[in-house]
Amino acid sequence: MKWKLYVLECSDGSLYTGITTDTSRRLDEHNCSTRGAKYTRSRRPVKMIWTKDFKSRSDASKAESKFKKLSRSTKLQIISGTCKWNVL
Repeated sequence: MKWKLYVLECSDGSLYTGITTDTSRRLDEHNCSTRGAKYTRSRRPVKMIWTKDFKSRSDASKAESKFKKLSRSTKLQIISGTCKWNVL
């Protein structure tokens, strides 16, 4: 099972980062159910703007932690592909 690090863009322009094995299900949860993150519930609709695959949940969690510590501008450069990100 592949784990994915994902980034959502919220309706207010903010970014939300998480991990999952099923991005379609998770996006639906963020937009339509109470299973989505509390942060995104008040910022709907959200859209998936970036994903990256990892071999394990542990690797995805470590990458999520590192990604969240980056500046917004660096995150946007990674998402747009103008900046390489070697996380692990």
